[in-house]
Amino acid sequence: QVQLVESGGGLVQAGGSLRLSCAASGRTFSLHAMGWFRQAPGREREFVGSISGRGAGTWYADTVKGRFTISRDNAKNTLYLQMNSLKPEDTAVYYCAESQAVVAGTAENNYDRWGQGTQVTVSS
Repeated sequence: QVQLVESGGGLVQAGGSLRLSCAASGRTFSLHAMGWFRQAPGREREFVGSISGRGAGTWYADTVKGRFTISRDNAKNTLYLQMNSLKPEDTAVYYCAESQAVVAGTAENNYDRWGQGTQVTVSS
């Protein structure tokens, strides 16, 4: 059974940093694209970033480009999201997701497995 478990969320001041992790199990990790999405209160879930199966390709939402970095360690079956220069508008529940494809892009329906989410709160 595929499981995705996020960790690393918390409360941070504006301008600070956090690193999220997502531990995956149940499938051959390196064969699957991974993504990060987020959902703020009262808003729809939105794409944050994605990475191809072997990590050669990365994609980001314009709102986080230059501040967030997605990476993966296929030997550890773990996905990461390094978040720097955090802003109050980055406050949301962050979800990792796994696709059946090697490259998945930005669309939610390209991903078939989801974690339970981890809360990130950025205070002003």
